[in-house]
Amino acid sequence: RDEVIRREFRQYEASWYDGDKIKLSRDRVDRLGFFTDVNVDTQEVAGSPDQVDLTVDVKEKPTGSLQLGAGYSSTDKISVTFGITQENLFGSGNYLGLQVSTSSYNKSISLSATNPYFTPGGVSRTVSVFHTVTRPYYQADGNYKLSSDGGAIKFGVPFGELDTVYFGLGLERYKFTPGTNGSYTLVNGSYVYTATPQAYLDYFQCTGTVPSVVCAKDSILGIPATVGWSRDDRDSAVVPTKGRLQSASLEVGVGSALRYMKSQYQYQQYFPLSKQYTLAVNGELGYARALGDSTYPIFKNFYAGGLGSIRGFEQNSLGPRDAVTGGSLGGTRKAIFNAELSTPFPGAGNDRTLRLYGFFDAGNVFTERGASMTDAQWKAQNRIRASAGIGISWISPLGPLRLAYAVPIRYQKLDETNSIAADRTQRVQFQIGTSF
Repeated sequence: RDEVIRREFRQYEASWYDGDKIKLSRDRVDRLGFFTDVNVDTQEVAGSPDQVDLTVDVKEKPTGSLQLGAGYSSTDKISVTFGITQENLFGSGNYLGLQVSTSSYNKSISLSATNPYFTPGGVSRTVSVFHTVTRPYYQADGNYKLSSDGGAIKFGVPFGELDTVYFGLGLERYKFTPGTNGSYTLVNGSYVYTATPQAYLDYFQCTGTVPSVVCAKDSILGIPATVGWSRDDRDSAVVPTKGRLQSASLEVGVGSALRYMKSQYQYQQYFPLSKQYTLAVNGELGYARALGDSTYPIFKNFYAGGLGSIRGFEQNSLGPRDAVTGGSLGGTRKAIFNAELSTPFPGAGNDRTLRLYGFFDAGNVFTERGASMTDAQWKAQNRIRASAGIGISWISPLGPLRLAYAVPIRYQKLDETNSIAADRTQRVQFQIGTSF
């Protein structure tokens, strides 16, 4: 629709010509992500030597996309996730997205809708609902289950041309069901259920003996309040070549059952080395902890590994693991660094939609040392992981596609002497609908 482009312009009609405002207007239109190319030209007005017209030429890209993600590993074989999104619903500039995951270990469905101009002044509104069921990782005989349902509403308030501040409030319910197919083992005078990660049993205060387990906190209600900030001066949201993107967020549990804080910061910078080559760097930091005398909810942990994080490792597989089941538990601290050098794909000319890139990734998620963890185990889980490789990015008719071949260059090998498991690597990964 005409207003979707016009409302991004800062050079107003019948006002004095301002070259800086015209450039800012062009960049704002390009950052919408609806177009592969945006150009603004001036044309003289016949009979009016002191006036010019601005002609905006855009090359649209498909804004409805089918998002697919897949990976192959020796344990999970092929895992698939998919989603359907429309970034420009009926040409209105509104976003509507449906995400579904049907893997063996995690099943989820979420729906979100965003109106970027909920008010004429540019205040955005996002409404989202979700349902997830998480089952044990890599544990065939364990059938514990963590289900969660909830929704949230978030508003984005623009402060200036580049900065936006976000405020949100949500309602979440978590229900835990311990496994029933495992067995109890006597450890240090108490029984440990080997089909369920001990960290979950501890958090939900589960006790009992075979065949029944009773959890004092099997169902928990949370009210997360969020505040965030972002600054975006990239020249494009689809294929940026210069500029930076920064974002920070803070989530605080204000309900009586869940009292915690979770903060994140991300920094992206794009350097145009030449007309063909672009260097991009990305850094992410995360820190979380419990508030007061409460316990930090384990299901709010950070995760790392896979596309969008540290390529060459299975999705969300890095960091601390349960000593018995081997399941990934995540951590309360996160540090990730990515660097990419991209160029047009050989033979594709200067096509911005098809590019070849090389990359280097490093980072991990971290946690405090557990009571039953040895020094060697704690150090092994908290060491920095790194990988390098090459990939292809393509703005396809189905959405942005990224294919990566990664070689882990700093990883954990199997150490039977110290009971340290090897990292789960995954050299070939691809996804439609992701970036970096």
